[in-house]
Amino acid sequence: MTIRETIRKGMIKLKNANINEPNIKARLIMQYVLNKPREYIIVNDNKIVNLRDEVNYFKAIKRLEDGEPLQHITKSQEFMKMNFYVNEDVLIPRQDTEILVEEVIKIAKKINAKKILDMCTGSGAIAISLAKYIENSKITAVDISEKALNVAKINAKNNNVANQITFVKSDLFKQLPKDKFDIIVSNPPYIKKDIIKILDKEVQKEPHIALDGGNDGLDFYRDILNNAQEYLKFNGYLCLEIGYDQKNQVIDLAEKQEKYKNIYCKKDLYENDRVIAMSIW
Repeated sequence: MTIRETIRKGMIKLKNANINEPNIKARLIMQYVLNKPREYIIVNDNKIVNLRDEVNYFKAIKRLEDGEPLQHITKSQEFMKMNFYVNEDVLIPRQDTEILVEEVIKIAKKINAKKILDMCTGSGAIAISLAKYIENSKITAVDISEKALNVAKINAKNNNVANQITFVKSDLFKQLPKDKFDIIVSNPPYIKKDIIKILDKEVQKEPHIALDGGNDGLDFYRDILNNAQEYLKFNGYLCLEIGYDQKNQVIDLAEKQEKYKNIYCKKDLYENDRVIAMSIW
């Protein structure tokens, strides 16, 4: 079969399995198998696919049919114009989280912040992006998972910011040495426990430890809001990614602390509430 015929067959298989964006995923799998860019696929779509590549292609298509995320197959995800290595040990970075990173960069410029804590770092996407785009920044990246930290360290090295980031294995603040930061940022687990089992099967393939926010989805926000004030400099900022329906609940939690001020919300590209930011007295 030609490249075009193979992609079409892959697309039909994905469509029949009710996989989202079957056209795009069928093409991206071909790019991955052939290790060629999109332009090559377009120009050479009449080229015959050799038997080994064809077998590998349909093996990957089968994995997608079974609900495995594309990024777990390709081991790659773009975020903030950088490439990140991802596997089954970390949450796949989402475009929505770029809104959080961009807001932190904006705040950092406003208050001349250099020392930043990234809580629940996962793949390191947030920490690495901040290290890359905030000049002379020093980032502390925390996660409870040793496997996630290993992935984050790979990404820091691949994106040439390893010398700017200190990685700490800790259950939130529990094992983190006492220190003061200009900004604390976090994209914590925030899915309600009983909702996880009805999410798309691709999402369910991601680590549940990175999804499960407790019975009401707010467990991590409570802990972070309770403890962040001890780690923030005067007039420092706390920035949190939230679920689309959690704005009022997270703001209520922050207001009850009576330590936070200037609380505001930023929407994502789809007009969903996505980021809550605040400063500290």
